[in-house]
Amino acid sequence: MNVEVRHLRALVAIGEEGTITDAALTLRISQPALSRTLEQLERRVGVRLVERTTRRLALTASGQRLWEQARSILAQLDDALAEAAGQAESRPLRLAFAWAALGRHTVPLLRTWRELHPDTPVQVRRLDDPEAAVRRGAADLAVLRSLPAGESGLAHTVLAHEPRMVAVPEGHPLAERDGVRLGEVTGELVALCSTAATSGVELWPEGQAPRTIEVPGVDEWLTVIATGEAVGVTAEGTIHHHPHPGVRYLPLTDAAPVTVHLAWPAAPTHPATEAFLHLARRHAGVGGS
Repeated sequence: MNVEVRHLRALVAIGEEGTITDAALTLRISQPALSRTLEQLERRVGVRLVERTTRRLALTASGQRLWEQARSILAQLDDALAEAAGQAESRPLRLAFAWAALGRHTVPLLRTWRELHPDTPVQVRRLDDPEAAVRRGAADLAVLRSLPAGESGLAHTVLAHEPRMVAVPEGHPLAERDGVRLGEVTGELVALCSTAATSGVELWPEGQAPRTIEVPGVDEWLTVIATGEAVGVTAEGTIHHHPHPGVRYLPLTDAAPVTVHLAWPAAPTHPATEAFLHLARRHAGVGGS
């Protein structure tokens, strides 16, 4: 099966851009040339990879699987070429997170890194699924508040154990408390983020879980809390990344902490990975793997 790098780049661009027009612009080739490359790739692998409609393109199930693998392969190839040319260290180290990065450790860690490694910047990106970004080669490391999937091919280390917090609107009956217990939240409507929730109804004993409402992201989560529609349960890192004048954060005194992991490919995709891990462990003060 004679599949070339240009075939993989074509599929990746189509999957990312969603149209032949935009993908062709990204690759700086003509639309007919891109269409021919895609058709050639489908003939060579023997399956339909992209469903064509009059408005957009959509990856088939086979196309989605190959797209994810192709992104990882191309990222590794680009890194290998950069390393061979002596340019690997100059590429940004890409750190992905879904909600609160490394909490209070984030800024001190990144400032120290910049002082020690001025030629290797860290590119921090918020993504709905940072674990998937590392698996497909779109990020070099990911901050996770749950364990990576068993077959993900990722290594990981524990960096911190963050206390859980309750987020309530200003003026709420609980707002002036020093701490809150789970039972005091049972009668509340609790907002859960669909992309980065760290705390769900499993925290409560069976039969005592509160009513919940799902929101799509952190901005919506803060808004429904600040306006008094709901309260939230989160990890301590949220306080440092998402302060809000209309929201008070209070310790949840009878819930287990959230474990913060740093994950990376078992075969690291950036030569500075180990140095960053070492510095992150030092700043967080918690080791292990």
